[in-house]
Amino acid sequence: MTENKNRAIAAAILPLVGGAANVTSVVHCMTRLRLGLADRSLVQDEALKALPDVMGVVEDETYQIVLGPGKVARVTPEFEALVAEADVPAPAAAPAHTTTADELADRGAELKAARKAKNATPVKLFLRRIANIFVPLIPALIGCGIIAGINGLLINLEWLPGVTPALAAIASGFMALIAVFVGYNTAKEFGGTPILGGAVAAIIVYAGVANITAFGQKLSPGQGGVLGALGAAVLAVYIEKWCRKWVPEAVDVLVTPTLTVLVSGLVTIFGLMYVAGEISTGIGTAANWLLDNTGAFAGLVLGGLFLPLVMLGLHQALIPIHTTLIEQQGYTVLLPILAMAGAGQVGCAIAVFKRLKHNASIRKTIKSALPAGFLGVGEPLIYGVSLPLGRPFITACVGGAAGGAFVGLFSMLGTKVGSTAIGPSGWALFPLLKGNHGLGTTCLIYGGGLLIGYAVGFLATYFFGFSKQMLSELNQDVDAGESPSARAETVSASPEPAKV
Repeated sequence: MTENKNRAIAAAILPLVGGAANVTSVVHCMTRLRLGLADRSLVQDEALKALPDVMGVVEDETYQIVLGPGKVARVTPEFEALVAEADVPAPAAAPAHTTTADELADRGAELKAARKAKNATPVKLFLRRIANIFVPLIPALIGCGIIAGINGLLINLEWLPGVTPALAAIASGFMALIAVFVGYNTAKEFGGTPILGGAVAAIIVYAGVANITAFGQKLSPGQGGVLGALGAAVLAVYIEKWCRKWVPEAVDVLVTPTLTVLVSGLVTIFGLMYVAGEISTGIGTAANWLLDNTGAFAGLVLGGLFLPLVMLGLHQALIPIHTTLIEQQGYTVLLPILAMAGAGQVGCAIAVFKRLKHNASIRKTIKSALPAGFLGVGEPLIYGVSLPLGRPFITACVGGAAGGAFVGLFSMLGTKVGSTAIGPSGWALFPLLKGNHGLGTTCLIYGGGLLIGYAVGFLATYFFGFSKQMLSELNQDVDAGESPSARAETVSASPEPAKV
């Protein structure tokens, strides 16, 4: 039954994105189905948003449909199967729908301008490539992190002493070799042979490097971590491409992989490992200094700005920093602070629910999205509630800033709150919490930050999230089938648009 349901969801989405012939690529992250499309104008946005299982859509380098954690991983294979099974010619014209030609032209012009202004900058394109390297690693990071947390609890309680060594091995194995996976994904992302990228990155974690001296000091296995692996794999890609250009085809199969691994390997050992090690140490030192000396302010800024990063899809670019901190210290001190943004979003959504007592559409969306919000999945509330409404998105950021300042303050006072893995936030982060004090203290501080984020997000939205005109337009009996974004567009089109 579940498989049939997932296939039904995929079947409902496919025609609304222009059919199988319009789909050029299909991938997914933790919450989103990411589609490459031949013709963006064939997509029926409002019809997609109206589907019960679609929490929102995001226009980016790819077209992203927010389905939520767990569900997206099950729907994606069914969607890929439907695309593969279809045998239809490329669409010659847009499918019949209610959008007029003028509206379609206007939408296309707006999308083109938005893409050019926001998504085509070299920095953003580079950050997305970095994110593509690390996103596939998140499931393993989550699983191993939770196992590590369970193992630590068992050790502290002195339970199951015969099992804890096995759990430690299971939790640590992936992290010990994460550089290899980063190298493999990096080479794949930059257009090289993935296994060669993994082979070069494996040098970093090889125990034998302890016998090598570089820059006047002995190397240590793992020195440089994921940053070194990333740099080594990128170098390998460029060397491989150079070889493919100049090496004769008759000997390419022998010469190209040999030169790629040899040259990039020597540069990695006698240069990249040391340089990347210094950079990694600098990241850890900077993060600790920032929170030790400006904890409350740093937390306020980080917690307040994280929702805009999520909105732009750039939050994944922080994964290498989190991973570096976990490699060095056993936990990342940044993730619990950034998680406060989700708390502000939840508080904001509850306030919207209370204020718009007569809007069945928005209240229905909030009811369905709040459980995911409490578990740290913010996209449904962002794209389904706060962002379309405008001002509540700002007040949600205020709630996140307050929660971040609270957690950052305790870090400045000497009590650090960290996470042993990346991925979850909200209440789902509790099994991954770790700090420099006891687990009880760490959980209390993190929980206190969440409560403050909820409260400030609620109060800021309740009292400052709506103008009188917004309440007049939105707080009326609306059919539950109409999407919040559609209502928000109606408000924004009024003579007096809401101002923050």
